[in-house]
Amino acid sequence: MATRRGFMTGASGIGTAALLGYAATPQAAAAAAGPASAVQVSPQQAKESLLAVNAGMRTNYAVLKAELIKHLSPVVVVQNDAKGGRFTLVTENGQESANPVSETFELAKSIAHVPLGIFSVIASYLADHIPNLPNADRIDPHDLLLVAFDDDSSTAWIPPLQAYAATLTTARQNLPGAGLPAALATSCGNILDAALRFIDTSVTTRSFDMKSFEDFSGGVYPDIRTNMEHAAQAQIKGVQDQMKAWRAKVGEAGWANLYCVVISQWTTSVLNQNTIIIKDCMNPAKVATHLIDLPGLENPADPVFTALDNLARIVQDNVAAEMVFPKDTKVADALKGREDLLSDEILNQLGTRRAATESAPTYNMAAGGVCPVRK
Repeated sequence: MATRRGFMTGASGIGTAALLGYAATPQAAAAAAGPASAVQVSPQQAKESLLAVNAGMRTNYAVLKAELIKHLSPVVVVQNDAKGGRFTLVTENGQESANPVSETFELAKSIAHVPLGIFSVIASYLADHIPNLPNADRIDPHDLLLVAFDDDSSTAWIPPLQAYAATLTTARQNLPGAGLPAALATSCGNILDAALRFIDTSVTTRSFDMKSFEDFSGGVYPDIRTNMEHAAQAQIKGVQDQMKAWRAKVGEAGWANLYCVVISQWTTSVLNQNTIIIKDCMNPAKVATHLIDLPGLENPADPVFTALDNLARIVQDNVAAEMVFPKDTKVADALKGREDLLSDEILNQLGTRRAATESAPTYNMAAGGVCPVRK
């Protein structure tokens, strides 16, 4: 293995530019030869030559990252979806994927989402003023104005609401045949019945308001909690069973260094349901740095590659940070974490003091919290 001294000695012998894969420009060659032979260049050319340094860094960085991806193992990639998550195990021997959560999860959540389905139809027709509600102070008037963008005297909401009611009616009729646990079947029936009553009343009177909707949604809340309980039970069991199976396959030595990357939308990236469960299945000593929440706006076209590409960046930055900034661990931690390297300097110049500085990077937004799920 080449030492730093040996590397630099070899570089001086064959030319650093050639070793790194660059063809020196005439200007660069002249500059390297010394001031006496320097070539006059325009200010723009001078600037471009400086910017080329960063372009060269990015090229080298991308090459290293692309090669590093091939060596990432073991890794579990989680793509959150309506079925409780699609899990992919990546090892040196290949990949395998599974949807380990039972159908109960998706069925329970489907019916629990009924109030949100109704809200999505009627929201834009809400009056743009907040009535006297228990939670009135929690509704931002400006946000309400943005959502209630249609004429509140319009009845254009009736056809789509009736169409949704038809879907709810079919689900209610078929509910007994779904084979759900008794308590879950009861709560689903209560939610569907209350929703159909709200729709029937609203269509008949050709009116609704925030008060009538909150009376409906608040009335079915205990049943929604029952659905959430069954969904959580199904997800915990499915994920834990899958992780146990993969742990046995990978072996304890490999599992101790496992990385998990959970891809989620920004709105569910803090205390993400799969992140909470997976946390207890990993090496506790490495959860803070090896369990990575990767929030985004939309699901990527290739979630596994997206996860590995970002993980490769994190892994190589972990090593680069200590070698590039060996004299400043605070800056090194910034390179290793989610901070921008200039963040502290900007805070200093703005006269803003950081409230707290972590001694080590944490990629998992929930890692520092207490897991609410107990085995």
